[in-house]
Amino acid sequence: MNITIVCDVLGEENNGTTITAMNLIRSMKSRGHQVSVVCSDEEKRGLPGYYIVPTINFGPLNGYVAKNGVKLAKADRNVLMKAMQGADIVHIMLPYSLGVGAAKLAKELMIPYTAGCHALAENLTTHFFLHHFNMANQLTYQIYYRLLYQGCSCVHYVSPMMCELFESNTVPMPHCIISNGVGSAFYPQAVDKPEAYRDRFVILYTGRYSREKSHKVLMDGVSRSKYRDQIQLVFAGSGPLEKQLKEYAKRHLPIQPVFGFFSREEMTQLINYADLYVHPARYEAEGIACLEAMACGKTILSSDSPKSATSFFALSPDHLFRMNDAEDLASKIDYWLEHPEERAKSGEEYAIFAQKFDSGTCMDHMEKMFYAAMQQQQQSDLLLGYDARLCGDEYQDEGDEFELPVHS
Repeated sequence: MNITIVCDVLGEENNGTTITAMNLIRSMKSRGHQVSVVCSDEEKRGLPGYYIVPTINFGPLNGYVAKNGVKLAKADRNVLMKAMQGADIVHIMLPYSLGVGAAKLAKELMIPYTAGCHALAENLTTHFFLHHFNMANQLTYQIYYRLLYQGCSCVHYVSPMMCELFESNTVPMPHCIISNGVGSAFYPQAVDKPEAYRDRFVILYTGRYSREKSHKVLMDGVSRSKYRDQIQLVFAGSGPLEKQLKEYAKRHLPIQPVFGFFSREEMTQLINYADLYVHPARYEAEGIACLEAMACGKTILSSDSPKSATSFFALSPDHLFRMNDAEDLASKIDYWLEHPEERAKSGEEYAIFAQKFDSGTCMDHMEKMFYAAMQQQQQSDLLLGYDARLCGDEYQDEGDEFELPVHS
């Protein structure tokens, strides 16, 4: 196949969006496919297969955008035309300017296109302090639908929750539910804690330092724990709120958290010596970081937010705490720290569960989705609401054939 992958956000691999895109690009190349990539990352200019477009100029808001560590690509018809020349399929990662422009051109050229649905409306509306307003979120989904997903050969959802949320605010569409997958580097290993942490409980959370990730909830929970003087928090990630979070920690915690971005090798070590993984995010389309912790045999605690996919990973109610409720989180943290044998057994169960999200298997299904979308391009009666049930009990495709059958 000749695949064109369109990335509104692509740069250094220190965020989930870029990591997801690069994993897909590398996987499709390793399978022998010709892959063209459209993005605004100047570091990739001149590399084979990369087509570089400018970034959007937000005028007086450029400072705010830069603070959030995001560079959004601007659609350039000429560049897109070159990148799509000879393409069998176009895959669009996000519903923003470049992706919308690519979808419009793909329709003109009669090239089938698929599109990933990884972005919750709240990822956008939270920047305007409108995430609590259902009407604003619903309108955002409807705009995404009209600009990108309407007319799409197949929508790629990363979780059943994301599918339900998006289609309940728009309409049922041809779709496949495929996890972004957990890499083979993440598995249970015997790793000793660093000397500085030998007498401490290490609690890990991996997530961008932004409002919707709810880092302060975890700090508040730890501050209410009876083990607050023994808990070492580690916040793996980066983001615009780093300074604010550090200042908050100084006022509320006796032991200061570790903040920073860790390499893949460092993350596998860190996860494996951590005592507990906590994911307090209010909004999460999939939560690969949580899946990686599970794959390493860690017991998890997740917010019970209905808009966080990690809440659906919990193997029992004991692995959930009430959203934004620091007291409830503290009681759950105390319970799991006081029951190491039960915690270890639970971790083994999570490691088995996470095997269903193997990256190789998930990329197999992405490849099949591309082939299926190509084959079905000429059919006008694609299944509405098709669920391939891939990657996990909720995701598993039970048949050998991968098709987008006719809706009955």
